[in-house]
Amino acid sequence: MVILHSDLNNFYATVERSLFPELAGKPVAVCGDKEARHGIVLAKSEEAKAFGVRTGDVIWEAKRKCPGLIIRPVRFPEYVKRSRQVRDIYARFTDLIEPFGIDECWLDVTHSKIFGNGERIAEKIRRAVKEELNLTVSVGVSFNKVFAKLASDLKKPDAVTVVDRENFEEKLYGLPASDLLYVGRATAEKLRRMGIQTIGALAKADRKMLENVLGKWGATLSAYARGEDETPVRNMNERSELKSVGNSMTCPEDLYKFEDIKRMLYVLSESVAARMKDAGLGKADTVHLWVRDKELQSYGWQKKVRPTALVGEIAEAAYALFRERYTARRAVRGLGVTTSGFDNGVEQLTFDSLGGDYEKKAKAEEAVAKIREKHGYSKLQRGIMLEDPLSANMDVRGERLVRPGGVDGEIASQDEGLLEEIPPDEL
Repeated sequence: MVILHSDLNNFYATVERSLFPELAGKPVAVCGDKEARHGIVLAKSEEAKAFGVRTGDVIWEAKRKCPGLIIRPVRFPEYVKRSRQVRDIYARFTDLIEPFGIDECWLDVTHSKIFGNGERIAEKIRRAVKEELNLTVSVGVSFNKVFAKLASDLKKPDAVTVVDRENFEEKLYGLPASDLLYVGRATAEKLRRMGIQTIGALAKADRKMLENVLGKWGATLSAYARGEDETPVRNMNERSELKSVGNSMTCPEDLYKFEDIKRMLYVLSESVAARMKDAGLGKADTVHLWVRDKELQSYGWQKKVRPTALVGEIAEAAYALFRERYTARRAVRGLGVTTSGFDNGVEQLTFDSLGGDYEKKAKAEEAVAKIREKHGYSKLQRGIMLEDPLSANMDVRGERLVRPGGVDGEIASQDEGLLEEIPPDEL
């Protein structure tokens, strides 16, 4: 296989520069609306990065690092438009294009030899994106998806890097294990406790030992590190069977009150339930909760529920998980809700599901959806939302939140001064 991984450099910030040429060479950060409490850096230019500005910095913190920082608002429709234009360029070379968020894609060019080898195709893509759209892209070329993504990270911005079967150990084995696809903070820490801190060490580690510590995922990561990934690149128009539906977000402010956490879980559950319906997935029997605290520590739990597609039941299950399992006293920065275990519209009747309140609630939610479709999302709100104007006007489908497994878009924010801990008596 010949696989490319393309990564648009500092995408939001670079799009802003393409729209406003006077920003060239200046430190730029794309941030949420400060007046709406959306105060977190979502993207930054290379100049801003040189001052130490990081994604996730609150605006005042970023400006302290870089006094001349230019703040630009989020223009997500424009970013979507540019992303599609870039993919149109990719489509000149192959129809096997698999998005990985709004600014990254894998391309399988194995059968695109008419355009040259993988490196030449990557160079053609890089030049076309730069000349036609005034954007820059880093492209990794390799023999599988995992190594292609690692390759695209090796040299930025505006570069092509080849990792092949002859040089992958030399180029990749010295990298931190956390650089490997799907190795998050928790997994990296488990590997560190095993004495595994690099991709090379992971590749050479005993696979059985990895499975004992990480389960089946240990064998997968071992294969990734060894260059044995054979995952195909999917056509972006191909619809695969969904096994889960989720949505996550960086909260409009650090949350330290239970009522605020519950409100955001309802916001997310609205989106999840709508996506389940759109995909024709029926009811789910498992609800998953993801939490990130203000120190960027992440946690995840799940629980079985009565099969449901109702917003209220999904949200209440997620909230119950939070109350039961979140024991840290740190304020919450991120939340995510995911459902799985779908019946795909085929319901097994139980005493609980025969008539009763479920059907009444389902009909009520259907009526709400129709009213919103006709008159707008904000015209009909749950009582819990009305206590907070920002939540009441947050159309989770229209604003396209970050969701696990891929990026449709982003809203991210944090109130600058709100860094309080969850009080002990709240836990």
